[in-house]
Amino acid sequence: MSRSVKKLTGLVAATFTPLTTEGEINLSVIGPYIDYLKEKQNVKSVFINGTTGEGCSLTVDERKQLAAAWCQHGKGKLEQVIVHVGCMSIKDSQELARHAASIGADGIAVISPSYFKPINADALRLFIKEVSAFAPDLPMYYYHIPSMTGVALDAADVLNGIEQMIPSFQGVKYTGTDLRDLGQCVCYSQSHNWSVMFGVDEQLLGALVLGVHGAVGSTYNYLGRIVNQMLAAFDNGNHMQTRALQFEFMEVITFAKNLGFDVSVNKQVMSEVSGLAMGPPRLPLLPCPVSKAQAIAQKIKDFSQGH
Repeated sequence: MSRSVKKLTGLVAATFTPLTTEGEINLSVIGPYIDYLKEKQNVKSVFINGTTGEGCSLTVDERKQLAAAWCQHGKGKLEQVIVHVGCMSIKDSQELARHAASIGADGIAVISPSYFKPINADALRLFIKEVSAFAPDLPMYYYHIPSMTGVALDAADVLNGIEQMIPSFQGVKYTGTDLRDLGQCVCYSQSHNWSVMFGVDEQLLGALVLGVHGAVGSTYNYLGRIVNQMLAAFDNGNHMQTRALQFEFMEVITFAKNLGFDVSVNKQVMSEVSGLAMGPPRLPLLPCPVSKAQAIAQKIKDFSQGH
């Protein structure tokens, strides 16, 4: 890589993709969305077109338009815009990587292909390498999310030796609950100064103890301010406050899960809490009943007002 890399740390919002009522991308929301994240949640980095953003339900052209809008409106406001470029087709991923580099993104990430799955870590590393070749100066992150991809390879096995193949490799977004594997990722990343970002919001404290460098998640869109308090308490050695905030956070997520909490519900919750029009999800996800989203949003507001 020819340029210096700013290490990815702290809270990163996995952003929703605003859609119109007709189901088209709504770029007019991106500017106010950025202002809301920065001013109301103190979240200054984003991970776009990922799971929360329904990236795999969008066309390549839609993903390009969204990435360009986030980079354009985020200039001077956001610290980092990470663009997820993973697709089933390596050609599509390569084109999205090339485009991300051309618009000034700060990094790119890829999930594993999940229809034809890589048979082993070597195959997945090769896929990541061939994508990164189209944006060689952009930091590359592996997005590990076995619950969605069905690819059960240990992330630590994927990282092993990857620096020899991909000079631009800079870390992993770890959305899984295997703390042994996560710990091995943190351990391996230390000597390379990579970022290990955790992606299971309600279990963040366990990952912090293992030494992750930050977190990427959907709930930081509307609970970022409070989770930043939790990070500060942890960094200051105030473990009682950290645990108390994590337990309260868990209670909110448990309440939501008991009602049914998927991407479509979460998207409607974001609309209710932020006042931004996120719009409906895209099929096969179904719209969320407003009453359900309002109940969860009220729980979130009560939690926020207490802090």
